[in-house]
Amino acid sequence: MSRYDLLIKGGTVVLPYHGEVRADLAVRDGKVAALADDIAASEAGEVVDAAGKVVLPGAVDAHFHLGIYRDLALDAYEETRSSLVGGATTVLSYFRTGSHYLERTGPYKEIFPEVLDRVAGRAWTDYGFHLAPMTVEQISEIPFLVEEHGVTSFKYYMFYKGFDLAANSRDARAFTMGDEYDLGHLYLILEQVAAVQKARPDLRLSLSLHCEQSELMRVFIDRVRAQGDPQTLRAYHEGRPPLTERVAIGEATTLASHTGTNVNLLHLSSQEAIEAVVQARGSYGGADMRAETTLHHLCLDHDTLDARGGLGGKVNPPIRTKADNEALWRRVADGTVDWVASDHACCMEAEKGEELWPARPGFGGTALLYPVLFSEGHLRRGLSLTRVAELASANPARAYNLWGRKGSLAVGFDADLTVVDPGLTQTVTTERCLSGQDHCPFEGVDLTGWPVTTVVGGQVRFRDGDVVGEPAGRYAHRA
Repeated sequence: MSRYDLLIKGGTVVLPYHGEVRADLAVRDGKVAALADDIAASEAGEVVDAAGKVVLPGAVDAHFHLGIYRDLALDAYEETRSSLVGGATTVLSYFRTGSHYLERTGPYKEIFPEVLDRVAGRAWTDYGFHLAPMTVEQISEIPFLVEEHGVTSFKYYMFYKGFDLAANSRDARAFTMGDEYDLGHLYLILEQVAAVQKARPDLRLSLSLHCEQSELMRVFIDRVRAQGDPQTLRAYHEGRPPLTERVAIGEATTLASHTGTNVNLLHLSSQEAIEAVVQARGSYGGADMRAETTLHHLCLDHDTLDARGGLGGKVNPPIRTKADNEALWRRVADGTVDWVASDHACCMEAEKGEELWPARPGFGGTALLYPVLFSEGHLRRGLSLTRVAELASANPARAYNLWGRKGSLAVGFDADLTVVDPGLTQTVTTERCLSGQDHCPFEGVDLTGWPVTTVVGGQVRFRDGDVVGEPAGRYAHRA
């Protein structure tokens, strides 16, 4: 019998916070069992030749939306399959009650087990959930969700506050199917998360925030529509300008600093937004405020997408400008941004349509997580491979209570990894992403540095463009 189940031989292994090392990596019982200069191929049941390649910890795609527009089980199968292409081995999906997802409301004690049941056995990656308390009753369930289901991160959507943009209505209750959804509701969530944190100092409990200020959005959207209502992504950006992010970040961080709650500031899209985070950190000293941006906010701009036509790039917050792209990259490089995620939400082209405001926001991107960071971050802008691994894997693992299992290739961690060919240049196509989505805003972009093998729990699940075996992802209980 072989000493090891799997051997990754001859590659450059990237260890977050430490550096790169030429080493062989051996796997036993789903864990990293050894790192050594030379491990004989005869000692392993299966060998992956990684000579000339880079071995990275499997990405933790910390911003995902399973089942937002499609059947949850189908999405779990097809969209985590897409994650393997980008080297992601764990996804953390947002879920809320109300419109979309399961199209219902009620206590999470009843609904969340149904969510877990629908995903079980369908996911190619390991997976977890962030939950959004949309009602006061759901806020009271936070202690139960932490202890019973290991959910340690929650969410509040600031742009739902008092205004249903899709219906152009001043009342968002029909959409949220919840209670009064205002800053008072946000404050109650912050208080509850902080209270549970005191009882569980071993965990990092946190509230994730979608920061766009809804009352200002209403004013700017009305102005855009009064100017002839152009059906462009530039118009969408002008209707939800960076000012709305900056104001919302100010509101949220002021409240969080008062309650002492750890917060995650999601999908920062603009220079104004990331500088507002810098300002808040400076103003509130030791407050734990972590910053996330996305692949599309780093790389896409509305003028380029508008020249191609269509509304496939509609997303919240909007795609902004090339200047915003570069401002975000600078803050990725200097450490201000903690992690990069995809904000993956499978949305078909037919659901975009030709009218801007009713078009559904969001699109897939998980298949491009390491390819973008390697090509645009490492090769083009000089980010170290260690920093790339921290942005994609280690930092989100630490933020969301997965560290020790996920986020590194140290001995004892889960054998979740991806082998990247640093010289492989491929053009992004919808087909290459292996998603159920029928379009891709990155279509036609050339990227260098693609995963050629992705391993989940010690099992090869992706090799040379195709999935291998069957989905065997496990639920990540984080408490």
